[in-house]
Amino acid sequence: MGLSENERKEVVKYRLEKANSTFAEIQLLMDNQLYRTAANRLYYACFFAVTAMLINDGYETHTHHGVKTLLGLHYVKENIIEKTHGKIFKQLFNLRQTGDYDDWYDIDEEDILPLIEPAKKFIEEIENLINA
Repeated sequence: MGLSENERKEVVKYRLEKANSTFAEIQLLMDNQLYRTAANRLYYACFFAVTAMLINDGYETHTHHGVKTLLGLHYVKENIIEKTHGKIFKQLFNLRQTGDYDDWYDIDEEDILPLIEPAKKFIEEIENLINA
């Protein structure tokens, strides 16, 4: 990536802040029954946290699929991140893809509600790993 140590730390800090501010949008979207957008923002909140962790640990990828793959290979498979968090990220990835690109699928409250708390814990686990 070619970042200095200070630049890398700043990017990681920014991505974690972005993860938390994006997560904060979820309740407003849910309250207004904007479930498709809530699914998108929930995925991106986790995506920003995962990319912060990858950057922090020196991994580089430029695609969503690459982020998902590196998470699985270097964190879930190595038992650094709980397998349940890896599954949540995959679910969010698939739900976001469906919501953004499938014209005939409608996301509803029941699709999102069970993912909110696990996503929050996933982000918190990543923050703890980065700050350890």
